[in-house]
Amino acid sequence: MRGRLLLVSCALATGLVAATGTAAEAAPRFSPGAPGAGDPYFPDMGNGGYDVGHYDIRLAFDPATKAIDATTTILATATQNLSRFDLDFQGPLTISRLSVNGRDAAFTRTGAQELVITPPNGLRQGSPFVVSVSYAGVPRKIDDPALGVSGWVATKDGAIALNQPIGAATYYPVNDTTDDKATYSQTITVPTGLTVLANGEPGPTTTRDHRTTFRWSMNRPMASELSMLAIGDYDVTRGVAARGLPNITAIGKSIDTEPGQGKVFNQTTAQIIQWESSLYGPYPFDSTGGILADVGVGYALETQSRPVYDQDTSEVDGDLLAHELGHQWFGDSLTPVHWSDIWLNEGFATYSEWLYQEKFNHVPVQQTFAKAYADEKDWSGAVADPGRDHIFDDLVYNRGAMALQALRTKIGDRAFFDVLTQWPAAHRYDNVSTRQFTQFVERLTHRDLGSFFRTWLYQPGKPAL
Repeated sequence: MRGRLLLVSCALATGLVAATGTAAEAAPRFSPGAPGAGDPYFPDMGNGGYDVGHYDIRLAFDPATKAIDATTTILATATQNLSRFDLDFQGPLTISRLSVNGRDAAFTRTGAQELVITPPNGLRQGSPFVVSVSYAGVPRKIDDPALGVSGWVATKDGAIALNQPIGAATYYPVNDTTDDKATYSQTITVPTGLTVLANGEPGPTTTRDHRTTFRWSMNRPMASELSMLAIGDYDVTRGVAARGLPNITAIGKSIDTEPGQGKVFNQTTAQIIQWESSLYGPYPFDSTGGILADVGVGYALETQSRPVYDQDTSEVDGDLLAHELGHQWFGDSLTPVHWSDIWLNEGFATYSEWLYQEKFNHVPVQQTFAKAYADEKDWSGAVADPGRDHIFDDLVYNRGAMALQALRTKIGDRAFFDVLTQWPAAHRYDNVSTRQFTQFVERLTHRDLGSFFRTWLYQPGKPAL
């Protein structure tokens, strides 16, 4: 009897241990998401552990104080079992409430941009969750010594947000990395009389108590650096581009333009979109347009679906529009995985200028290439890895375009223009790298082009022709 009892006791004990071990193994382990997305040039930008699907930005702006009062709601999915996670959020804005899945969550702010959030319960891998952040204050722009001004920029009559490369977090909490694209809705309230423009398509506009609310939505995936918001006194022109595509352009009323310039701006935008669609394939977004603004940053920016042109850049001529609208395929629909691959944006956009000159001003691309090749003074650096402080240098613009013309000469016009159409079609709305591009061209042409790409993209020095 004692022997049987002992056996039963041992069996029960063994079962208990086995059951306990199974339960322990089944219990999920939660860990923090990474505080950076892994871009070598901007290691603090972006975050790990989740993927954002949508941003809903609701913001009220007071032009007298330049202050905002906002709530941003983020729909995301955990890509690991998360005990906590980070968002990027910069500057002096004060958070009044933060919740995860409707429950108040603990948070701290560390370093220059980390908003560290600890939800009441761990978030299981694969589960969707909602983050809501309410905040207020006067946003502060970023003025980087090498990269210039980005983020929320106050203007005489309002503000403009230009977020490339590191500015989005100046006015909304965000996973600020190129490879976490999301859709957007923006609901912006301003004193009646001001106008609000943003990415995508307009929704209903309502006015109450001398305040007007504008609604905009971008329903195609967008990187945060391409998001945009413009508040001010604008003349807006509405038209259509090819196939009935809505075309919304605007010019700041403070800018001294010739009569009828608004119509010219709108029509030229439509003309270039139609022409570039014939080269690059169907336009990737649901509307187009542009904004000419008195913002004082000294550059134009390919903000998704609706580029912004600073009046100080130059007149809004065909070259400039061809560049920024060419980005809608190369940079916006196809967005680099890492900032080192930015030549895939700027080289193609600059080449769009060269093609424009050939089509409309009868200057052959090869002639433009020859002049750029002869005039280029600095052949140091690698096009496909320019370095953090050089992502906006001629290294990626002109030498990137030269690499494309050299490729055209190498593989012939038919194959090259197949690349211009099939490359954006194959990776529509995706993130891409230089390696993916070179492999794509080699597969399309059935040629080993390794030596060519090493010379033009990866090695410093002036390539021999």
